[in-house]
Formats: sequence, structure tokens, C-alpha cells
Amino acid sequence: MPTDPRLTQFQQSAEKVFSHLLTEFSRLQTGRASAAVVEHISVDAYGQRQQLKAVAGISIGDSKTIVIQPWDRSIMGDIERALQAGDLGASVQNDGVVIRVILPSMTQERRQTLVKVVAKLSEEAKISLRQQRQTVHDKIKSEEKDEDQRFTLLEFLDKATKDMNTKIDDGKKQKEEELMKV
Repeated sequence: MPTDPRLTQFQQSAEKVFSHLLTEFSRLQTGRASAAVVEHISVDAYGQRQQLKAVAGISIGDSKTIVIQPWDRSIMGDIERALQAGDLGASVQNDGVVIRVILPSMTQERRQTLVKVVAKLSEEAKISLRQQRQTVHDKIKSEEKDEDQRFTLLEFLDKATKDMNTKIDDGKKQKEEELMKV
């Protein structure tokens, strides 16, 4: 592969797009408890908004239970309110020491809805990738004088784009299978 800074920059930004997609996938409830489902929820604590993972320890009790242990018990009510407002569709129980988030079993309808969300997130990632590809493509076409070099760079750009699209499709397929598994 040619060591062109434009291609290197494209590959780095494409990896960021894919990494962001995987992060979004991890936040989707799959029927099994996962800290990623709740760690990004914003909590009003100490006069400012903070992510839950910054104010509490998050662990998994069993396959359907997420256990949240605040580092300061005075904010338990704030955490409980944030979880209930977080639209998780889960039961939140506060026993004074820890907060338990009990995830319901996923219905077929909920699974199909999440599969649509996965498809939407994947398509958004592909659109972002195409926009970045187009930007680099235009730069190469306008800046590169040598026609052979331009052709080679554009060929590598297309191959890198195709490889990343395949990676996105594989991630989408894997997440859909995970969601549909009963």
C-alpha cells in the first residue's frame, strides 16, 4: 500500500467510524445484562451531569441483573431517577446499599425493533464512510498530477472502503444474530 498521508488519514477515520459503531452496538440491550447498557446514562450528581460509570461501580449480578454500587450513598436517589428516566424498559430496585436493574426477557417484537436499529446504525456508519471517501477522492483527483499515481491511490482508496464496508456488514450480521438468539 502506498504511504500517502491522505490514505493513512482515511484509514484512521474509517477505523474511528467502525469503533463508534461497535460502541453503539454494545449499548443495545441484547437480553443479557451488560454494563454498556447503563454506563453512558447521565446522572445529576454534585450539581452537574456525569456519566453513571463516573459515580458508581457497575457489575453484573446474573444474566438479567445489573448491579450498581454508588461510591457515595447520598446520590442513590439521583442514580435511581436517572435509570428510570433512561428508558431501559427495565425494573429498577434500590435497597439502600446497591441499585439493581433487572432486565426483562426480550420479546420477539423488541428483538425485531433492535434489528432495525442495528441496520440504521450500520447504514449511518456506511454513509459517514462514503462521505470521508468522497472527500479523500476529491483531494487525490485535484492534487495528484501524475495519472498513474492518482489511479493507484484511488484504487487503494476503493479497496480500503470496500474492506471497511465488509467489516461493517460483518459486525451488523453478528449483532443481528446475537439479538435474535433466544
